[in-house]
Amino acid sequence: ETEETVIITDDLVTERLQQNPLAYDKDGEMHYDIISAFIKSMRGSDPDAAVFYLAKMLYAGEDVKFIARRIMICAAEDVGNADPMALTVAVSAAQAVERIGMPESQIILSQAVTYVACAPKSNSAVNAIFAANEAVRNYQTSVPAHLRDAHYKGAKKLGHGTDYKYAHDYPDHYVKQQYLPDEIKNARFYEPGILGYEKTITEYLQKIRKE
Repeated sequence: ETEETVIITDDLVTERLQQNPLAYDKDGEMHYDIISAFIKSMRGSDPDAAVFYLAKMLYAGEDVKFIARRIMICAAEDVGNADPMALTVAVSAAQAVERIGMPESQIILSQAVTYVACAPKSNSAVNAIFAANEAVRNYQTSVPAHLRDAHYKGAKKLGHGTDYKYAHDYPDHYVKQQYLPDEIKNARFYEPGILGYEKTITEYLQKIRKE
């Protein structure tokens, strides 16, 4: 009987590490590589890859609450208003896995992951808050007088609330009115796309802005 000679190569080491769940160090490089691939697969609309990396994390004993948090972030950041239900599904999944635990949680996470992966994508919401943050940092602004609180004594003498137009008193519950501060009154932060529900949002905004 002859002994088998094993030649240790980089590829062999990588293969064996991939096969060994104990090699998945939650604070190590492989942890970050897999979660990165997981998120990018959902963002890239590949449900097969996303659920594979989900299975890999679960097999290695990853915390289901950590996985659920990443799905919620992806739902808001990468799907956004193209499919508002994505965040609802992700949040429901996060709540469910805390109550149920493994092994059943893998089914719930799989539903959320595949839903987010298959949803139309938009990063308009995250771009909006980043742009607004930039404006907050760069401009000194004040709330327009007609939008200020007019409930306290003496407010109207200061012009607070004067000339405010109550949207529900107008056709289609909309009236053109300035809401942003004077310093940035023409700014646009949220620019919805044309995929999924954001197409409806875009059409609505185009309609009322023409009016």
